[in-house]
Amino acid sequence: MTDPLDAIEKAMVEIRRSQNRGRLNRMARERSGPSLDPTLYALLDVVEAGEPCSIADVTDAMNVDQPRASRLVAHAVGKDLLVREADQGDGRRVLLRLTESGRRHLRHTHEFRRAVFAEATADWADEERSCFADLLTRFVRSYSRLG
Repeated sequence: MTDPLDAIEKAMVEIRRSQNRGRLNRMARERSGPSLDPTLYALLDVVEAGEPCSIADVTDAMNVDQPRASRLVAHAVGKDLLVREADQGDGRRVLLRLTESGRRHLRHTHEFRRAVFAEATADWADEERSCFADLLTRFVRSYSRLG
C-alpha cells in the first residue's frame, strides 16, 4: 500500500512543476488569446482577497520586496486594473482597490480556471469533487498556518 504522505508529496511536486512551467497561463493564451502578465493576475488575486489592501499586504502575500510590489502596483494602476486610495484612518498609508476593469479581468480568469478544473474532474462524481474541494481547502489552511 502506498504511503499517503508519499502520494501527497508527489502530487504537490507535480502541481508545483506545472505552475513553474506556466501550464495554466499557456492554456489561457491558447484558448483565450493574449492576456495580462501572470504576475498581474497574482497581484489582482491578492487585492481581491484582502480588498482593500496595502503594499505591505502585497509584499507578504506575493513574497516580494517592497520596491518590487510598488512596481507591480504602479504597472497595474497604469493598466487601470487597480486604484490607489488614501487610508482614511492613516493618511500616510495607501490602500489598493480593484477597478471595474480589474474586476472584469478577474471574473474572466475565475471562469477560465473553473472551466479547466471542471475539465480535469469531468469524470469524477459530484461527491468526489465535493470531497476533494473540502480536503484541499482544509489542507491549504493547515499548510498556510505552518508559516
